[in-house]
Amino acid sequence: MSSLLLTFYGDDFTGSTDSMETLEWGGIPTVLFLEPPDETLVREHFPDVRVIGVAGVSRSLSPAQMDDALPPIFEAVRALGAPAFHYKVCSTFDSSPTLGSIGRATEIGLHIFGDQLVPLVVGAPFLRRYVAFSNLFARVDDVTYRLDRHPTMSKHPATPMNEADLRLHLGRQINRQIAALNLLHLTQPLEALRGSLKALREDGAEIVVFDTLDDTHLRTIGNLLDDLREEAAAKGETLLIVGSSGVEKALALHWQDSGVTSLPAPPESPGAVNQLIVISGSAAPATAAQIEWAEANGFAVVRLDTIQLMDSATAESARTAAVELALEQIRAGRSIVLYTAYGPEDPHIARTREHLAALSLDPASVSGRLGTQLGLILKALLEQTGLRRAVVCGGDTCGYAARQLGIYALSAIYPVAPGAPLCRAHSHDLAFDGLLIALKAGQVGKPDFFGSILSGIA
Repeated sequence: MSSLLLTFYGDDFTGSTDSMETLEWGGIPTVLFLEPPDETLVREHFPDVRVIGVAGVSRSLSPAQMDDALPPIFEAVRALGAPAFHYKVCSTFDSSPTLGSIGRATEIGLHIFGDQLVPLVVGAPFLRRYVAFSNLFARVDDVTYRLDRHPTMSKHPATPMNEADLRLHLGRQINRQIAALNLLHLTQPLEALRGSLKALREDGAEIVVFDTLDDTHLRTIGNLLDDLREEAAAKGETLLIVGSSGVEKALALHWQDSGVTSLPAPPESPGAVNQLIVISGSAAPATAAQIEWAEANGFAVVRLDTIQLMDSATAESARTAAVELALEQIRAGRSIVLYTAYGPEDPHIARTREHLAALSLDPASVSGRLGTQLGLILKALLEQTGLRRAVVCGGDTCGYAARQLGIYALSAIYPVAPGAPLCRAHSHDLAFDGLLIALKAGQVGKPDFFGSILSGIA
């Protein structure tokens, strides 16, 4: 499809919607699919699309699972013919050598798309994520933390960040030469910076980390990425890029500056609804604050029994009980939040881990087991109530939960919080076609995020 500017694969669902909204609000028509689409589907249903994304779950996979899952997806995306492919990761670089390995995914990408210099762009200033001399920082309220001292990411239950230098963190996952273009490089005129990048390539660099503090840096990076994209296109090849939605922001800014696209009119609010269903698999403090806000503002708030939900012997009965309890509250006219954890210090997390260990369950399977159960609960509630607006919280949870709804694609329709737009679902099942749903990473959004989705006001 020669009209495509870019394709991307998100290693979790919320990160995928983040990239989609960055492009859509930047004037580049984008559709996010749950599986790689064929050209006929795209041509018939989305003729104006310029970027195609695929929402994935590889952040929750082991390297062996990635070896099985990613090659056919990358091959299918490559067949769409875009000159650049972005392996999209979280702006907090969630990964480890054994879970969600960005290094292993990069190796698979190099095998599919061919050996080349891989730009690594993680900084996303619009999400308050910054890279300085290859170290990753994130801002919480008025405090900027290095990632290995971040109150959430340093304690992440699956992939705690104990090294903020991206070269070292990634170097534990891949045996490739990693170089950097730092803040001092970025002060150079563009031609000199192109020369610096060329010199790194000639010196054997295989991956280059880009520092990023602001939109000026993103514009410069977007220019360099587009150079590499056009170079690949001229050779009939595909540029491989790894990084956060800073990649999409950089390219969108550059394409606006160069006249490839222009900013669209502001999207219209979808309006308010009377009730909302929220399913949360997140232990992030931001989500805990949102659950607290919901309870204080009339939502029914129900803790889910994660121990029973992840035990195959009790999962069905636990799911049925949760649905019945939720239906009572919804039929009483209330919105509802069903959650698995209340912040990172919730003692139920430790109890669940102990139970899973006693069952000898593979830790790599936990996200899939729980996310699937939450998706089945959401599906049952939507089918039995007819409600048409929902929220799913937790990056890993969203990917597995959304797949239970038979949705094949999403379009961003309204910005609510950076990285968490309200989306329209496209489904072959009429029960879910047109559903408005927000798929939110745990750390994203203000305390009243659920209220914003309910009211349709950003």
